[in-house]
Amino acid sequence: MDIIEKHKVENTFEKQLIEEVKKIRIILLFTMVLLSCKTETKNHKIEFLTDNIPNDIPMEFRPDLTPIKRIIHKGTFSPDLKEYYFTISDTDFKNFKVLMIKKKKFKWSEPEEAFFNSKYNEHGMSFSPDGNSVYFSSTRPVNTDGIESTWHIWKSDKVNGEWTEPTFADIPNLRNKLVSHPTITNSGMLYFHSSNLDYSEMDLYQSKKTKDGFEAAERVSISMKAKNGKCTPFISPNGDYIIFASIGNQLDLMISFNDGNGRWSNTRKLSDEINSFGQGNPYVTPNGKFLFFTTGTHDEVNWKVKWVNIESVVKDQSH
Repeated sequence: MDIIEKHKVENTFEKQLIEEVKKIRIILLFTMVLLSCKTETKNHKIEFLTDNIPNDIPMEFRPDLTPIKRIIHKGTFSPDLKEYYFTISDTDFKNFKVLMIKKKKFKWSEPEEAFFNSKYNEHGMSFSPDGNSVYFSSTRPVNTDGIESTWHIWKSDKVNGEWTEPTFADIPNLRNKLVSHPTITNSGMLYFHSSNLDYSEMDLYQSKKTKDGFEAAERVSISMKAKNGKCTPFISPNGDYIIFASIGNQLDLMISFNDGNGRWSNTRKLSDEINSFGQGNPYVTPNGKFLFFTTGTHDEVNWKVKWVNIESVVKDQSH
């Protein structure tokens, strides 16, 4: 074999070796991804104490939680995922209260009333991202002149491991309005919906938390094709996206992204698999993976809380 032929054989062998190495790398990468997915799914099953984890097709979460002849509304977890809170009401939408379940020895406890329940109505609760404050809507009396008797926002703080007595979160310029469904960012910006007392002109607002309370609220300007009303917002902890219900012939869940300059754009409707029946009360788990939402209509008593993997949606702002 001359030198030229020898080089040809060596080059051919090297090419074959390189191709084999590439194939092995692909197989190893695929195996690592598969094992990672299996491990992640197993971890989620432990986190949520359930046998089934949804992908991009919504699944009902804990259908056994809805009492007979009652409607289930918003579902939300404490940031450590050790407690799950959900609102129920009668079929006339007159009496609301918040129930909760706790993790006990790798099982969910039986439902009990949330610590902040009163003889009045409670709904639309959420935690601050650090878990040290809880905000909720209530019709309990404020007992202050000039403040209408309707839904307002209340809050409780955790001090030395114990929750304080709830206090009224006064939004100075909305004292004569209905104010409900609060959600707050890491920086202390509170988002919620507000309307006239007859529920007309409902829209989203924001108010900055200060050491003395909250500043006057401003309407959240979201770029949308239709000038629909908006309600039941969820704001991400960093304030980079907001999910809310658009009010039309039915409620449709929408997502809008913060452009970094305080403007909300790239607004779009979530998938048809999510928007299939009339949706509201969105909540996203702390890891940014799972969207919880309520589905139902006013003439349908069998409302459901569903959940779906939304990780790719909240990360993708390109279209």
